[in-house]
Amino acid sequence: MQLILFAPAGRAASEGIHIKSAELKLMDEVYQLNAHLTIMLGPTLEEAVKKGLALNFITEFQLHRQRWYWFNEEIAKVTRNTRLTYNPLLRQYLLSEGSQQLSFDTLEDALAALGEISAWPVLDRRLLYKRYSYVATLSMRMDVSQLPKPLQINAISSRKWDLESAPFEWGMSP
Repeated sequence: MQLILFAPAGRAASEGIHIKSAELKLMDEVYQLNAHLTIMLGPTLEEAVKKGLALNFITEFQLHRQRWYWFNEEIAKVTRNTRLTYNPLLRQYLLSEGSQQLSFDTLEDALAALGEISAWPVLDRRLLYKRYSYVATLSMRMDVSQLPKPLQINAISSRKWDLESAPFEWGMSP
């Protein structure tokens, strides 16, 4: 009996978006972002996707230089939009970003692919100076403004629709 009561609490604690790691690598004068995120949907969002609702995710990268005498200087701000849908005829989950589309047999595989960011070009090396240090920030959230209007009201009033990572920050020097 205790095991049954404990299992939902463990699941609720793991729901959400958690950024495990992120790094910038210089490739051909462009910094590329590699990151690993864990994305777990709650029961409400899982059911919504299985019923055909598209979930849109915004991944945002920012780089700024901290200044003691004024506001931080924003060097770069880059976003990318990814859409997760389910096709009941094919029984496949689809991830779309721009003109690229990938299909997956399970929701877990689709979420794992959504959480793997590889070689995303985010910053030109010429924007950085060696004498400064910078702070990079990565975050991901579900874009509730892309939901149908009746569900947007639910999303505002219910935590079941709230899916957002805490900002992941790290320092870097060119």
